[in-house]
Amino acid sequence: MPISLVSIVLPVYNGLPDLDEQLEAIAGQDYTGDVELIVSDNGSTDGLRAHLEELSLPLSIRRVDASAKRGVSYARNVGVKASRGDIVAVVDHDDVAHPTWLTAMVRALDSVDAVGGALEIESLNSGDVAAWRNVPPPGALFPTAYLPYAPGSNFAMWREVFEKVGDFDEDLVGGAEDVDYSWRIQQAGLTLGHAADALVAYRIRTTVRRSFVQGRAYGHTSYLLSTKHRASGCPHPSSFVRIPVHAVSILYLATVRNPWLPKILRPMPVGLWAHYIGIHYGALRIRVTTLGRRQRPSLR
Repeated sequence: MPISLVSIVLPVYNGLPDLDEQLEAIAGQDYTGDVELIVSDNGSTDGLRAHLEELSLPLSIRRVDASAKRGVSYARNVGVKASRGDIVAVVDHDDVAHPTWLTAMVRALDSVDAVGGALEIESLNSGDVAAWRNVPPPGALFPTAYLPYAPGSNFAMWREVFEKVGDFDEDLVGGAEDVDYSWRIQQAGLTLGHAADALVAYRIRTTVRRSFVQGRAYGHTSYLLSTKHRASGCPHPSSFVRIPVHAVSILYLATVRNPWLPKILRPMPVGLWAHYIGIHYGALRIRVTTLGRRQRPSLR
């Protein structure tokens, strides 16, 4: 299919100064076709609008207002709907696309309906921080217990995919919205591919607290995700099974894998440790809360 325009949708919420690195990376892509960049402003209070007006990059940048509802899904939806391209690519404001990223994504879409690229964690993070996240190596879509998925920070699709699959789920705040969208693409009978040479440098949270908070959100939304898709075959174990598993996992991490243990005992890197505890805590909390609501007697 001939391509008249590629749209890059970039959701942003208080993204300065990291945003500038991504904007420069997008402006420096080796793709030779026509490109527009949609900056979908999710209610930034850091002077984003004025900053964009002062930039002088060799790139068509259009800011759209996505402040009505907080969340990356809403910002993506507003950005995609405002875009005009035959192909829509999505990246995050705090990462950095490699120079050949867009060319590789467009090339991969010759044979699939949607595509995810690979993430690398070496160029934007120190060696210590890079050990705080486990990122699958280039070569395949990210695996799950149900269907594989493409990360929302490195994703592209033909416009017809969005028209068929619909919006990103705005109820999934804090994570899993990309997993949900990838699953819905495959459930709709469309093809989701992987472009190993479409690299994006991924920026990891650099404090223990932020790593924990991100993990907590992932644990929360993973429960919502499996609940949403269980009728389609996604594994969704009973809370009576999972609550003890999450509790024991937190205890195990807090003791056996504690990062302040002597190095001879091979403790986990502190950020990864906090991230995993956050995941189990987030999942445990929502399961306990949901179970309590389910068992509470009706007042009617």
